[in-house]
Amino acid sequence: MRSGLIAKKMGMTRLFTEDGNHLPVTVLKVDDCRVIAVRTAEKDGYTAVQLGTGNAKVKNVSQAMRGHYAKAKIEPKHKLVEFRVSADAMLEPGAELKVTHFSAGQYIDVTGTTIGRGFAGVMKRHNFGGLRASHGVSVSHRSHGSTGQRQDPGKVFKNKKMAGHMGDVRATTQNLQVVATDEARGLLMVTGAVPGAAGGYVLVRDAAKRSKPGRPPLKAVERPIEKTPKAAKDKPAAKPAAGGEKK
Repeated sequence: MRSGLIAKKMGMTRLFTEDGNHLPVTVLKVDDCRVIAVRTAEKDGYTAVQLGTGNAKVKNVSQAMRGHYAKAKIEPKHKLVEFRVSADAMLEPGAELKVTHFSAGQYIDVTGTTIGRGFAGVMKRHNFGGLRASHGVSVSHRSHGSTGQRQDPGKVFKNKKMAGHMGDVRATTQNLQVVATDEARGLLMVTGAVPGAAGGYVLVRDAAKRSKPGRPPLKAVERPIEKTPKAAKDKPAAKPAAGGEKK
């Protein structure tokens, strides 16, 4: 088991395959992702690596964390995450991880924090069908109905699906495929959508449940946007000659 990456979700776009089909992809950016510290079985009881990404202002970092970064001889980072790794996959402090850590066609798991939706009702939050539209139902068509029982047991059970805060929770999307990587710009193209809003940090790991061989890697290419030449755009359409036949 090897380490993952910390990436920032930039947004979604699409890429085109060689046969002309388009693939919706999420663009993840890996910016100066470095190993800050390591955890060993002898000292800490488990093996892991601590990664940091994104530069932070020194004035916003506590004195204790300044010493932590100074020990690794690395500038303070904005985001710190620890990845469990096996003993044979340990990395040295200061090592940099790039998008080449993953290859095109590989399956990965992406973990992030979903977008917060605020206070939501049961129809939006739990996909309830609501009450009847007629026959005595008044001003409560979108309510959840009865939530408890009578004298026995006389209470509402825990984890009952009711209205409440929706979103802003940790979620993982599994078995996403890496379509392409751009080492020069530090970009990772992943099929489909990943949790979280644009600008948020996500954790990218090797797929944990992908045991069967997948389809062959998809070769994605960027299709240039065809623009009309300015000369041809401004040139007026040719008029038919006088006395000529109209087609």
